[in-house]
Amino acid sequence: MSLKEYLKDKILFLLFQFVCMFLLVLFLSLTGYPLDFSAVILISWILFLGIWMAVQYYSRRQYFKKTEKVIDNLDQRYLLGELMPQSTRLEDRLYQALIRKSNKSVIERIHFIEQEQKDYREYIESWVHEIKAPITAIALNCENHLDDRSRSVLIENQKIENYVDMALYYARSDAVYKDYRISKTNLQQVAEKVLIKNKQYLIQNHICAEVICPNSAYTDEKWMEFILNQLIQNSVKYRKEEGAYILITTQEKKNGTLLSIKDDGIGILPEEIPCIFEKGFTGTNGRRINRSTGMGLYLCKKLCDKLGIGIRAVSQPGYGTEIILEFPESVYLADYRK
Repeated sequence: MSLKEYLKDKILFLLFQFVCMFLLVLFLSLTGYPLDFSAVILISWILFLGIWMAVQYYSRRQYFKKTEKVIDNLDQRYLLGELMPQSTRLEDRLYQALIRKSNKSVIERIHFIEQEQKDYREYIESWVHEIKAPITAIALNCENHLDDRSRSVLIENQKIENYVDMALYYARSDAVYKDYRISKTNLQQVAEKVLIKNKQYLIQNHICAEVICPNSAYTDEKWMEFILNQLIQNSVKYRKEEGAYILITTQEKKNGTLLSIKDDGIGILPEEIPCIFEKGFTGTNGRRINRSTGMGLYLCKKLCDKLGIGIRAVSQPGYGTEIILEFPESVYLADYRK
């Protein structure tokens, strides 16, 4: 609160005081009161008024500074009403009581929404686990009677499973900390597992895939499988017509490990690269192919952020795309090596 704002708020009070001063001086003049005495009274009035307003301004300014400090240090700012500084002013106490009532309503609403989200997430997880059974049964049936027709069904079934996985991981993405286990992960095995899972899809689209990942990283294996699966699905979706390939490699750096998923597909426009991890962004390629949801890379970025993994893209139209994951070295491992 600035002095200018305080004086502006008190403008009517000051006008009232000046009118009273004028009427008093006028009355004293009409009654024959000496002008010198009237001047002393007027100066004293102005002096005491100035002192009173200065004390009030300092007191209010300190009160609001304490209140601002409280709210700046709060993670959940709707709790301000419970932690506001105590005040002797009736007006402050009334405002605090009103804020508490309002905050109580907000907290109740937040708890209600959180419970709704929890119920919805639990329903989605339950539905995913139920739908996984027929998906697995279809896959096993097709593999036991493999021909051109069953191979096509197997590929479409795999697409369904990928979308089901997206729904599951999207539902869990805000609670990753409840469902992950960080351990030393063999990136070669994880990448090979994901490629085997997508082998029919890769064969159908005549894509050659190679894995050269001698390095390991500290991460959650299950979530890494999902992230890699989404990136490989994107590479297949935006492949070039002939001679397409996917190369997955790792490289050790000073403070961690880099994992690269590189393809020779149609690439991404330079101006669209900063947007590809945004929710729902499909870009020029997505609009042309009409099979993009704009959720795959968004989920990858969200999960990587939760797991402390850096993710970035390097691409050039017509020359393919490279997605780079940066796994930081464990702080405890670094201390041990020292």
